[in-house]
Amino acid sequence: MSGPSVTIPDDRAFASFKSECLSEEGWSVTYNKGGIAVWSQLLEEGKSVHKIKCRMVSKDVSAETMYDVLHDIEYRKKWDTNVIETFDIGKLTVNADVGYYSWKCPNPLRNRDVVTLRSWLPMGKDYIIMNYSVKHAKYPPKKGMVRAVSIQTGYMVQSQGPNHCVLTYMAQLDPRGSLPKWVVKKFSHFLAPGAMKSINKACLKYSDWKQRHNPGFKPWLYPEQTTLPSIPLSELSIQHAESLENIDESSLAETHDRDDSY
Repeated sequence: MSGPSVTIPDDRAFASFKSECLSEEGWSVTYNKGGIAVWSQLLEEGKSVHKIKCRMVSKDVSAETMYDVLHDIEYRKKWDTNVIETFDIGKLTVNADVGYYSWKCPNPLRNRDVVTLRSWLPMGKDYIIMNYSVKHAKYPPKKGMVRAVSIQTGYMVQSQGPNHCVLTYMAQLDPRGSLPKWVVKKFSHFLAPGAMKSINKACLKYSDWKQRHNPGFKPWLYPEQTTLPSIPLSELSIQHAESLENIDESSLAETHDRDDSY
């Protein structure tokens, strides 16, 4: 296998992600209202890579609950209105696994999917979950979907008190396509803030839901509970964007027949 091999993030990688979540250098504010802010970062002209950061202050949710909600894949299927399909493929270590996620894009864009290596780490009062795209022979790009590439995407939850936390979401993503300008604007002004509000709403309902759905099962906290098969790193390789389909959707006009509201 040529090029860099797949590695599991170490403490330095988590510290670097945290540092970038907190940094505002090089970022431009595109939205700031009601305790939610969105930033974007200009990358090279002509490149399809997008870099975005969202931050939400939540004054009615604990960091621990937020962390559980972001991890709980069964609950995500309940509250995430954008998810088409999501499942875990296998575990790598006690705090790293491989999973599949596909999501709806605003009409008339084609929907996207990713296979990612996800890792997580509680750091004092902070919790980090982050991922990047990998390639697995059993999960090639699906017909009708565009396989996107997560260069680095993740969440940082910071505890601010018993029922008070700050959530930062940061994504560096190659959607494998030239997107229309309206999509980028819509994501910054509506979809990203809407997604943050959905997460907060989901957190408020999580305790009741979890009590009825396998309440003690939290393998992200108790790795001995996992039922996932182990995957050797040798089965994975870095997902290079150049090897995937790249489509030009830049001229597509917005349509409103799909409900992408929150």
